[in-house]
Amino acid sequence: MTRVDFYILDDDSGDGLQRFACRLVDKAWGRGMRCFINTATPDQAARLDELLWTFRDISFLPHAIAPAAESARLAALIGNDSEPDTELDLLINLSPEVPTWFSRFERVAELVDNHDDRRKAGRERFRFYRDRGYQLESHNIR
Repeated sequence: MTRVDFYILDDDSGDGLQRFACRLVDKAWGRGMRCFINTATPDQAARLDELLWTFRDISFLPHAIAPAAESARLAALIGNDSEPDTELDLLINLSPEVPTWFSRFERVAELVDNHDDRRKAGRERFRFYRDRGYQLESHNIR
């Protein structure tokens, strides 16, 4: 069964969520996992594409906006409410809704910050997973 982790950021800028997503991709890639980042908007997907090139001065994470022809060599694919066409290990969800295809992933990372609307949507996603019996973990990120 898919494991779901909620990461609660002490921030409400929106950019903090995207930067934290980059950190998760970096950590997962270091552990041999490949990610799909599900964004809320095409603009957010484009911003993440830029951030994954620049968020660390000393390294680069191979990534692309989905669909990508050579996705097997990538740390991450970035999509906007579209199911990836390849097998990946970790879904990083930045969308306010639970993707219908989330259960095909070994792990799901739900990112939530202190913005009122995003916090409310995060609570609704938490209830969705909990009511269906998924293993949930919460992590407060400062």
